[in-house]
Amino acid sequence: MDAYVFHNISPLDHRYRVSDPELAALLRRYLSEDAFVRYQLQVEVALTETLAARGLCSPAVAEAVRRAAADVSPAEVYERERTTRHNVRALVNAIRDRVPEEARPYVHFTATSMDILDTARALQYRAVTREVLLPQLARLLDAWIALARREAHTLQIGRTHGQHAVPITFGFAVAEYVARLGERMERLEQAAHNLRGKMAGAVGAYNAAALFFPDPEGFEREVLGRLGLEPGEHATQVVAPEYLTDYVHALVSCFGVLANFADDMRHLQRTEIGETGEAFDPQQVGSSTMPHKRNPWNFEHVKSLWKTFMPRMMTVYMDQISEHQRDLTNSASSRFVVEIVAGLALAAGRLERESRRLVVDRQAMARNFAQSRDSIIAEPLYILLASAGHPDAHEAVRRLTLEAERVGRPLPQLVQEREDLAPYLTRLAPEQRAVLAEPERYVGAAARKALAVCDRWAARLVGWIANQN
Repeated sequence: MDAYVFHNISPLDHRYRVSDPELAALLRRYLSEDAFVRYQLQVEVALTETLAARGLCSPAVAEAVRRAAADVSPAEVYERERTTRHNVRALVNAIRDRVPEEARPYVHFTATSMDILDTARALQYRAVTREVLLPQLARLLDAWIALARREAHTLQIGRTHGQHAVPITFGFAVAEYVARLGERMERLEQAAHNLRGKMAGAVGAYNAAALFFPDPEGFEREVLGRLGLEPGEHATQVVAPEYLTDYVHALVSCFGVLANFADDMRHLQRTEIGETGEAFDPQQVGSSTMPHKRNPWNFEHVKSLWKTFMPRMMTVYMDQISEHQRDLTNSASSRFVVEIVAGLALAAGRLERESRRLVVDRQAMARNFAQSRDSIIAEPLYILLASAGHPDAHEAVRRLTLEAERVGRPLPQLVQEREDLAPYLTRLAPEQRAVLAEPERYVGAAARKALAVCDRWAARLVGWIANQN
């Protein structure tokens, strides 16, 4: 292990890099400062190639710029910035000093800094989303699909407001997160694809490009087309911020689904519930002082990461505001968006591992269901009585539940003894009466719904996973 990793300040660069080194190395290829500088160089190359295609400079100039850009290092750019006090000018100078004199005028020609930076960010976020983040989330989705299918028929008591409600299956509970994550992934994919670039100059009015091209907007589309991007409808010195805002919202709302799942699994591991558990390795320690402890720390970790990155959405909203054609109030804050991407990817990786190893205690689920077995027939009873014509079924059943609690007798027994209910009960079909005797049957379409949701999103998974292969 590289000891120097612990000299880093951000936990993303030491603690979480060490916990998942393979994923951390992959993220660095897209999100590091080294990667961002190289995306900027791609934009400069595309600009010069378009100038050559339009006859403003020769193809040899474009080729010289391409070769020079391949040779520029981020360290050199930063060193030059010590003199220029301007990051993009430092990058431009590093290219210019490597090309023949006749090529130098066409490096960064008609462009402003944010043409390069905003376009490079769009390239960066689109690439990391398509090639790293969506495949990582897809593997998590696959783990949840497997879990939901396996437990599609596992009876579990449903819970609302922290209280026992009516029966579901555990697979149905997990399928909720399959559907939510799948939908968020589609939104994330759309938002990443909709990120835009610009080549519109200092205030977005194509002032410089219009000196040379009768169609500066067409010139912009050509430059961006070489990079696989489109321009926004209108830019100032910066790309309209809503494209990035929508993208980060997709990241954060996706992160919220992961945090919600993690929180649910954490609560199901409470001693008094005990329906799920994190896999526990033989040498693992749960507490520094209580040797018997087995804490749900991985699920807690995912929720904690969400708490770290979710509030940054507010900063992104504030970055929508820029005075007139541009100010620098988003200059520092926008640099940290890469950490939201990395945090989500790391959380997804951890949650995938733990979801595949999740211990499901079906006996505990049956035990917890049994606690409320006699009372949960209240809902089907009232609905069936109403369907049979009872004039005030809900009130009748409500009073009966209170009586069952007061006298300490099971609700099903009291139902059978009530002569005033007998005429209505006799009107019910045998399968309807069976639910009152066997509340385990009262699971509705839970298993079928869980399997249908899984089938839908399993078909969608193929493309997402293939992007990284």
